[in-house]
Amino acid sequence: MKITVELDDATLSELMAVTNERKKGPAVAQAVEEFLKRRKAREFGRLLMEGAFDYPEQTAAEKARQDS
Repeated sequence: MKITVELDDATLSELMAVTNERKKGPAVAQAVEEFLKRRKAREFGRLLMEGAFDYPEQTAAEKARQDS
């Protein structure tokens, strides 16, 4: 999908240097993808710290395997 984005030249030049892309479109796409990955990782970490995931305790067999 194509969109129009207003970026100043300095920001766009820095973005292209950081992403190591020679074209504007791929540089912006890579930056957006990285932003979304980091946002999702932060949210996952927050949920993990809040105990949103209920992992079962180890079974006796798993404990024995770990102690070996």
